Amino acid sequence: MIASTTGFILRTRPLTDTSLIVHWLTPDLGRVATVAKGARRPKSPFAGKLDLFYRCDLSFSRSRSSDLHTLREVSLRETHSALRRNLASLQQAAYAVALLEQTTETETPLPGLYPLFNDWLQHLASAPPAPHLIFGLELKFLHELGLAPDLETARLSPGARVIAQRLAALDWASGARCLPSHAQTTELRQFLHGYLIYHLEKLPRGRDSALASSADPDP
Repeated sequence: MIASTTGFILRTRPLTDTSLIVHWLTPDLGRVATVAKGARRPKSPFAGKLDLFYRCDLSFSRSRSSDLHTLREVSLRETHSALRRNLASLQQAAYAVALLEQTTETETPLPGLYPLFNDWLQHLASAPPAPHLIFGLELKFLHELGLAPDLETARLSPGARVIAQRLAALDWASGARCLPSHAQTTELRQFLHGYLIYHLEKLPRGRDSALASSADPDP
């Protein structure tokens, strides 16, 4: 059976000397893993089309025996090339992937996560990285998973509570303007650190790097 969809490339790794495993996030199928046979050959039809955070139209043949399917065709739609010019942006994009991979099962659609990830990449490609937006990413992500904290009753100072509520509700550009103080940043970092460990059992990898991706706001 052949399936067609659109997806972001979350991860690639070699399978053989000539083939790659490519992990995708799709709007209708959730996370999907495919084998791109011959993709590492210089004259492969996949050449130049399979890299992190690329958005593509793709088709694949479903495997009857595993969740690793055979990639057939790829049409590149967007590369997010601006991410590759800024290490901090790459670190924040990679953290979103870590959240996805730790908290979702393969081929289990969660429709809200695809547009959330898309909007996150678009923002990172067009604006300077803002570490406090990681809190917004975590809060929005937890909401889509049905695990959002009750900020009204959370043990937060009034100022930190307001910042958290705004980051959870606003778009990325507006959230970037909600600059917390140094004390509020520390408070939100510690609150969400504990909350993520409690609900996810461990922190997604790369959180410290994502939060340290530029200077903290002034107090």
